Amino acid sequence: MRAAIYGAGSLGTILGAYITKNCGEIELINRNKAHIEALQNNGATVVGTIYFNQKVTAYTPDQMSGKYDIIFLMTKQQHNREVVTFLKDFIAEDGVIVTLQNGIPELEIAEIVGEDRVLGCTVAWGATMKDPGVCELTSAVDSLTFSIGSLSPNPNHHLNEVKRLLEMMGPVDYDKNFIGTRWSKLLINSAFSGMSAVLGSTFGEAAKEKRSRRIVQALIKECIDVCAKGGIKIEPVQGKDIVKLLDYKNSFKKAISFFIIPIAIKKHALLKASMLQDLEKGKKSEVDAINGVVSAFGKKVGFPTPMNDKVVEIIHQIEDGKLTPSFKNIEFFN
Repeated sequence: MRAAIYGAGSLGTILGAYITKNCGEIELINRNKAHIEALQNNGATVVGTIYFNQKVTAYTPDQMSGKYDIIFLMTKQQHNREVVTFLKDFIAEDGVIVTLQNGIPELEIAEIVGEDRVLGCTVAWGATMKDPGVCELTSAVDSLTFSIGSLSPNPNHHLNEVKRLLEMMGPVDYDKNFIGTRWSKLLINSAFSGMSAVLGSTFGEAAKEKRSRRIVQALIKECIDVCAKGGIKIEPVQGKDIVKLLDYKNSFKKAISFFIIPIAIKKHALLKASMLQDLEKGKKSEVDAINGVVSAFGKKVGFPTPMNDKVVEIIHQIEDGKLTPSFKNIEFFN
């Protein structure tokens, strides 16, 4: 059994370090030569809510050879078609690509490799790259969970091996309603990653400030409402029923929802959205694959999503150099 993490940035490096630390075999692959050289020379250093250093096997894409049974895909979604087409030659005939990405990438990837060769995985924790070879775990160590699922009613036969590898880091659930699980993560990302990128803040800072928390609440509500309109059942996250906790239909329940939001995100308060990290580096973000998906689905089912639309608009303006991530951007939501 041969496995790799393709796009081993902050999350992938930490996942690979955990797997290797717990006697699993996996290769870390990334285009960032400085990062790969640091991993090869010094191992993976994990800091933040936990600290350890772990020797790992790491390569750049041009050093890849042979076939893999399992490839965990952790690149940005903007390049999925190009990346998966490249990886197609490195996947065993009965191999599988496991998507650990934001949004709902499985549909496009299935078009390239086939539905039976794709498994989806949602990640309930976050990380940040500090230096080459050094990654910060920004979520609490008791929140390192995964949910996996399949578009096909008959999941790829490597499912149990995928589950075994992920369990070397944290608990893994298999979800029959995987689209509902994807929307659970999308709800969190559209609200907290979206506002983290707009404001230049951590998740906790976006939830703490009352004006930004009202926008977070509205973004969550839009996700819940478009899913209800589209017949999608949003699944719980880490045992918590998001809809039951945060949805509202009257002012009393809205006030409770508003009060709960900082508590609900407490374990991930230090997390800085990968979208914000991209913007700070002058890169394009994944906003179209996150808030843009909510907006697109809202149009499909005939439900307005003005708050998610505004997040997309602001982040594109930041990408174009017309704005910068700042709390001043709250004014655009008026």
